[in-house]
Amino acid sequence: MSGPDPAAPRPGRLYRLVVAVVFGLMRLLRWRIEVEGLEHVPTRGGTVLIANHLSYVDFFTVGRAPYERLARPIRLLGKASLFRTPVLGTIMRAAEHIPVERGAGAGALSAAIDALHRGELIGVLPEQTISESLELLPFKTGAVRMAQLAGAPLVPAVSWGTQRAFPVYGPHRPAWGLPVLVAYGPARTVPADADPVVVTAELRDEMAVMLDRLQHRYPDGLPSGARWVPARLGGGAPTVAAATARLAALEERWRGRLERRRRRTDRRGTAS
Repeated sequence: MSGPDPAAPRPGRLYRLVVAVVFGLMRLLRWRIEVEGLEHVPTRGGTVLIANHLSYVDFFTVGRAPYERLARPIRLLGKASLFRTPVLGTIMRAAEHIPVERGAGAGALSAAIDALHRGELIGVLPEQTISESLELLPFKTGAVRMAQLAGAPLVPAVSWGTQRAFPVYGPHRPAWGLPVLVAYGPARTVPADADPVVVTAELRDEMAVMLDRLQHRYPDGLPSGARWVPARLGGGAPTVAAATARLAALEERWRGRLERRRRRTDRRGTAS
């Protein structure tokens, strides 16, 4: 009898339990999840999956089809503060997700490259935070760099609809029968001599087109003034300018926290 395939890692017991509960809730609520382009996701071997960030459940909506249909669990790069919370942190660590410290991502990049060499499917949300405008925020280059350094394919993915149930701007609701669209784009490799900044910009442009297409074919349309519809399409979501200003303020706060953490570390080192 052959052993486990090292190019197709399997999830642990807690990982399976968590996704079973979440996917079970989606079925109970009769979410109508429509998936296209799954054939672009490799069935084995290290792969980087890069996705947009609309709500608190993007990991589950984008990761569901690869998990259920391809038997591929996703290892998510998540902000380190989540790993320090009592319950969620335990789950994140048990599921072998990868923590990313704001402003200090070198360790996470190294861990992600190691996971890619083990054949893992690594999920990255390059906007860093949920987009209040529901448009794509500026992308960080980490996903492209890890794919480049590991020699792994990179697959773009977009989703639309979950912001109606789990918005960043207001109360959450069950959203019975919610339509959710998910699309995966063609995989690409990143040449060793490519500029990660250029490739990242190309990916963002590609994903913007993919997202716009999903928005325009959404089953419930794009109601004028709706809070879950971008301002560009006549909705009531914050404008890109407002969301960008909010992100700049958040990044300044993150930098301040990182600096304070460094100072505390330095003081402890001096005291010892």
